[in-house]
Formats: sequence, structure tokens, C-alpha cells
Amino acid sequence: MARRAEARGVIRNTGGSTIRVRVALAQINTVVGDLDGNATRISRALDDAAAAGADVTLVPELAITGYPPEDLLLRPAFAAAARDTLDRLADGVRTGIAIVGFPEWNGDCHNAAAVVADGRVQAVYRKRFLPNYGVFDEARYFRAGDEDMVVEVNGLRIGLAVCEDIWYPNPVAADLAAARVDLICCISASPFHRGKADRREAMLATRADDCAAALAFCNQVGGQDELVFDGRSAVFDASGEVVARAPQFEEHLLIADVDPVMSARRRLREPLARRLPGAPGLRDVRVVARAPRGGDPLAPTGVAPALRDEAEVWAALRLGIHDYVAKNGFPGVILGLSGGIDSALTAALAADALGPDRVTGVALPSAHSSPESLRGAEALAEALGIRLLTVPIAGVVDAFEDALAEAFSGLGSDITEENLQARARGTLLMGLSNKLGPLVLATGNKSEMSVGYSTLYGDMVGGFAPLRDLSKTWVYRLSRWRNDAEGREVIPEETIARPPTAELRPGQLDTDSLPPYDVLDAILEGYVERGLEPDEIVGLGHPRQVVSDVVRMVDRAEYKRRQGPVGIKITPRAFGRDRRMPITSRHV
Repeated sequence: MARRAEARGVIRNTGGSTIRVRVALAQINTVVGDLDGNATRISRALDDAAAAGADVTLVPELAITGYPPEDLLLRPAFAAAARDTLDRLADGVRTGIAIVGFPEWNGDCHNAAAVVADGRVQAVYRKRFLPNYGVFDEARYFRAGDEDMVVEVNGLRIGLAVCEDIWYPNPVAADLAAARVDLICCISASPFHRGKADRREAMLATRADDCAAALAFCNQVGGQDELVFDGRSAVFDASGEVVARAPQFEEHLLIADVDPVMSARRRLREPLARRLPGAPGLRDVRVVARAPRGGDPLAPTGVAPALRDEAEVWAALRLGIHDYVAKNGFPGVILGLSGGIDSALTAALAADALGPDRVTGVALPSAHSSPESLRGAEALAEALGIRLLTVPIAGVVDAFEDALAEAFSGLGSDITEENLQARARGTLLMGLSNKLGPLVLATGNKSEMSVGYSTLYGDMVGGFAPLRDLSKTWVYRLSRWRNDAEGREVIPEETIARPPTAELRPGQLDTDSLPPYDVLDAILEGYVERGLEPDEIVGLGHPRQVVSDVVRMVDRAEYKRRQGPVGIKITPRAFGRDRRMPITSRHV
């Protein structure tokens, strides 16, 4: 049974007495464009927060519309509908205050935070820093705000920030420090990549410490196309210590009590704000809010453990698969099982994300498929509890070759015949998808996508590619971790130990065409993710010819990547939104 709180927060004048202000962070999973559905989810969270005795409740950035709404924002009617939704939602807020993200349209569009209390929107803060790098295009859609805002509620001074605003020490954070706020409320839609959450939390702790103010950070959670939002909302005290943290990759209502007196005392002992100039553009807004209802609210949430390394990446991929399938209305997924490690890991992730009853594997043996391949597919299907179909492709490939025989007369066999096998598999998988309804998952990894070691309309076929941003090195790492975490062979050891092969010709191995994956992935990390020049990569100890060959393959494969399915962003620099290179280019 949940513990009950001994005391509850009440917004009132804090002059000298010990007092607690209760903050609720609604870490919710919204759907882009689903205004009514998002409003329902927000409303439920606000009701739960009110029942918990919250004085201040935060919901994520652009929660009304979902993030990122992209070119929907270029339709003024969309922003107008979002405002109507916000006003209806506000009517139900009768105690405390809520800070809700929405797009504000007033001749131009702003990424805004509404301050809602007593049944209406009482103030609107406009985001000042608009990120326009990596996956972000906010300068395309929004006009930047030009003033900071402090909301005063019965003596409590609350500074507002929206996501990117808090990443910089100046001007927003510095202005709020100079304004001597007790609490900073930051709503956010900060997407995941590996290792980012720890860096973000360290930054937030620094902002709280520098401002001598408690800080509440409410982040979105969930998958949206290739982006995954990890949540990990948190509350920090005025010294930068984490006092509450929500779990990653799941919806959660985080409850924390903060002490505004601690902020006031820190400002006296360490008067950094006295050295800062006043904020000339600051809006100081008084908000009328009713105190939370009486009752017996739940005790504050604790500090959830932070996920790291393989556990964090697995959780991100699982959520990304689940939400892409669920939010787009697919009944399940289907994928080719080659007996190799990429398809095995993809199937394991899908079974974990959706349940084994919604995953179908298809073995598609050709004349070159080994007994180990079919044995690996069968062992995997049994371990995961998923359905397995076997559809031989030899006859289909023969039909393709017969149809092309006259046109190919006098020409020897080459990669063309290999690709026909891959395309036969892609065609059959899409046929099964059309007839049965599940989404086809492509199983290629980032290493292959980088250098074009894939077949257009063949193994690249699919509606979603979960491993698109996961290197081959990480495919092995994650597969071994999953087996260790389960204490059994979820992914057969024979599959993990087997040398990678496309099995499109007798005796074929990936290393016939590529450097060993540990070498390849190190070069790709330098060139693709870190943006190093080839000479710099050579300087790290890699052979010049190998680096030159890999860079050439990466550049030439851009046209393939543009035609491939979207996949889940895991690294700081994924293909697509993060790395945008021309297809036609003579730069070397």
C-alpha cells in the first residue's frame, strides 16, 4: 500500500517559516496531432496531481499537440484548434496552477507555456531559445520569445523555461536568478540518445545550484517516428541535489515537495544574484490560484534508478517499436528471420515490445541457405514464442532469372543475381504484410546502412527499421546483454558466434566486402558521428586505404539511405534528421 504524506504543500507567503510546496510532473506519452486524446491524457494527470495535493503541476513542452508537430504548425487553423483545446482543458483546473505546453498563434507561432489556474489561462510564456540543429527545426516553425517571466502565487516566485531555454546559463537562467525565484519550472520534449540523460541531469543540477532555486524539469516520454523521448523528469533542490526522479521510458506522475525557504537562505549565504544585472525584459505576473483541497495525499515519489548502457538502449528500442506500431494502428509486425544476429535481435526486441503473439517471423530459404540458418530461425522462434512461417524462395528466384534470361544473354553472373534473391524475399514479405496486416520490420543495422551493404527493395524493405542507428558492434553487445539479463539463450549462442553472412552466394561472408566490424565501426564513429575528416581518422591509427574505402562507400550510399525506412535514433548523430548530406556531390 502506498505511503501517505504527513504534511502537504501549500502555496502561501514563506517568510521565515518551514514550508513545503508540492510539485507534480506529469511525464506523459502524447500523440502528435491528437488534440482531444492528448487533452484527455493531460486532464487525467492534472486530476491525479490535484488528488495528490499538488500546488504546481507541469506537463511537457507542446503537450497539447504532441512533439514534434512539424509542418502541422504551418497551418494557423491547427494552432487555433490547439488553443481551443487548451482553454477547454483550463476550465477543469480549479486548484493550484498548471504549466502546459502549446503552440500560441497571434500572427506568428510561438512555442509557449500556458500558466493555468482558477479555470483559465492567466499568463503565457514564449520559448526564447529555438534549437535548430540535429533533429530540431524550431526556427522553421516558431518566432522566439523576447522576455523572461516570473509568476508569483501567494508569495512563491516561479520562473518559467521551455526545454532549450534551460540549457544555457544566460540569459534565461541568469535572469531568473537575478529575479530571485524560489522555483524554476521547465517543461521539455528532450529526445533520447545514448548517454544524453546523464549529461542533461548534470546540467540541470548546475542550473539549480547557480540560481539558488529549486528546479522542476518535466520531460515528454514515448516514441514519435524515429525519435524516442526517455522522460527521466526530475526535481532538484536549491543546491542542485536530485530529490525526485521519474523512471525512464514510461509514463509517470512524479510528486516532490520543495522548500522555498532553502532557496531564500542560499541566496543570503551565497548571494550570486547580487552580482547579476536585473532582467530588463522580465515580466512579473501575479496569478490567482486556489489552494489544493484537503485530504490525505500520497507521499512524494522517490528517486528512480537511472538506466545506462545496454539497459538504456534496450528500453529505448523497445519503446520506439511499441509506439510506432501502436500509434500507427498496426496489429503486429512481421520480419524475415535469416538465422543471423540482426534479425534475431530485431525479433527479440519486437517480442519484448509487443508480446510474442504479435510477432511473426518468416524463414525465406534460398538455394544458398545453410542448414544452420533455418536451425537458427527455428531456435529463435521457439525461444521467443513467436510464430514462424517458412516460405522457400528458390522458385521465385528462378522465375525472375527466367524472365530476364533473354535480356541477360551473354552476360555472366554477378551481384545482380545475388540482389534478385534479396528482392524476392522483400517482395514476399510485403505480400504477407498486405494480406495479413502486420508491419514489415527491416533488420539492417547502422554499419550496413552506412556503407550501403544492403539491397534496395530487398533486405531494405520494410516500414520501420529498429536497428537503423545501432552499429554491428552494438548489435552483438545488446544480444549478449539480453541473454545475460534473461539468464537463458533468448538469442541462440550459435547465431551470435556464427560469422556474419548474407548467404547470397556459396561461402559468402560479410568480411569479403567489408573490414571486420570492430574496425569498420570505429571508422564510422569517427566519420559519421564525430564528423572527423579522413586524415584525422588515419591519425587515430587506422590504415589510410581502409579509411578511404569506407568514406567512399558512406558517401556513395546516401541515395540508398534516403529510400530506406525510418528507424530509432540511438546515437547523437543518426542518419536522416541529424546527418543531412547531398546525394549528388563531387566533394571528396
